[in-house]
Amino acid sequence: MTRVGGGLEPQITPRTALGRLKPYTAGKPIWEVQQEYGLDRVIKLASNENSLGPSPKALQAIQNQLPDLHRYPDERSSVLSEALGRHLGLAANQFIVTNGGDELIMLISRAYLEPGDEIVVPDPTFSEYEFGAFLMSGTVMKVPLRESYAFSAEDMLAVITERTKIVYLCTPNNPTGTYMPESEMRKLLDSLPSRVLVVIDTAYRHYATAPDYSDGIDFIKSGYPVITLNTFSKIYGLAGIRVGYGAASEGIIRTLLQVKEPFNVNALAQAAAAAALGDKEHVDASRQMNEQGRHQIYEGLSRLSIPYFESMSNFILAELGEHADNIYHQLLERGIIVRSAKGWGLPRHIRISVGTAEENQGMLDALRQILVHST
Repeated sequence: MTRVGGGLEPQITPRTALGRLKPYTAGKPIWEVQQEYGLDRVIKLASNENSLGPSPKALQAIQNQLPDLHRYPDERSSVLSEALGRHLGLAANQFIVTNGGDELIMLISRAYLEPGDEIVVPDPTFSEYEFGAFLMSGTVMKVPLRESYAFSAEDMLAVITERTKIVYLCTPNNPTGTYMPESEMRKLLDSLPSRVLVVIDTAYRHYATAPDYSDGIDFIKSGYPVITLNTFSKIYGLAGIRVGYGAASEGIIRTLLQVKEPFNVNALAQAAAAAALGDKEHVDASRQMNEQGRHQIYEGLSRLSIPYFESMSNFILAELGEHADNIYHQLLERGIIVRSAKGWGLPRHIRISVGTAEENQGMLDALRQILVHST
């Protein structure tokens, strides 16, 4: 026992798995930058949010739901699951609705991973796949992406072992913006042992414009052992209320429901997501803004001689070189929040979320000022 503040604190030992965990580092919030640098106006292009805002239909649905907040939410999110079924051509019992996509990753880890089991992930990619595996005392096999951050089914297949339980594909990939073409995905799925679950994270699928992009739904319909991860945080603009979902075979969904907490998605999130799903006007406007914004940033970075990678998402990975960290902090001082890519092992890069035309231009102007003063 250790004496703390006049009392005794028991020496409770946490699980050894916690020693391997790296907590998720979110993009800086606007209020923090305002306080830290004494700024009135801040542009946030760090968290891949929809700068157009939330779906208006979702806002109205939230208002309509407010009088019933004394009631528990629907434990199975039935209305939303049925709406998703109609939207994607699957049965309602082929969906699990979760508290954002992150909860789904944790549920998959809990449901399928034993200590020592392996997951396969591209590198770099979203860090929560690794977090979920380590939490369950699993092993992470990282497969470096090829030149220009291209996916390779061959490379992923080369690391499959008897202990492989899950393969994660983030497509479009965070933070690179690249994607796995449908033919490459089919090659991977056709070659994997049927005992391996493939998680296709398509959080940014609405922004993909490549003709050979696949969101994985057709593979579910064809009977492959696939679950697709989706979220309402991106194009639907509902990041603040945390709602996502997985789509898979009925058997996979049943397994995940066994480890899901009851009432995991609040009533406002369920109502908002169901309404946003039918807001085609908002989705189309968001896509258009993003497409125009990507090209605006491409052109601006090119004028500044800053290399970048063409993206199928609502963010762009840019290479600033050896002074990337210094430039990142100078942008913060000017009220521009982007994302340092150091956490992905890319210390020479930043990730820039696509915002409104005004926000994009503000970021580009700040970058230009920094580069001019540094020469």
